[in-house]
Amino acid sequence: MLPVFRNGWFPTLFEDFLNTDLMPRANTTAPAVNVKESETAYVMELAAPGIKKDYCRVSINDDGNLCIAIENKMEHKDEDKNHHYLRREFSYSNYEQNYTLPDDVDKEGIAAKVENGILTVTLPKVKKEEKKQAKAIEIS
Repeated sequence: MLPVFRNGWFPTLFEDFLNTDLMPRANTTAPAVNVKESETAYVMELAAPGIKKDYCRVSINDDGNLCIAIENKMEHKDEDKNHHYLRREFSYSNYEQNYTLPDDVDKEGIAAKVENGILTVTLPKVKKEEKKQAKAIEIS
């Protein structure tokens, strides 16, 4: 970043470091979601760093859609009396999203877990039964 003159003086290192006028603001958006498919299941992975399982809710709503909610339950800790924040951008907000499930998902077998900041939802597929095909038998 090029130094900028303010009132005829170069900015200090901290002013330059903390000045974000030219940087885009971080948008609060939904967590990143990966969806994988295998022969037996779909697997959704939601990135939620620092999340605990107590903060998550996974359910099927009245319309048959998968509902994933992550609630902000951050504890407010006393700040260190010797330090204070010059800038604080860590923030967490509530998230809720409904997902339309494919027709081949076994809704009774859905499972979820939280591990290493990733909420993983496993959506097993309905086991396909062998189709019974009508067949004509030739008479000899």
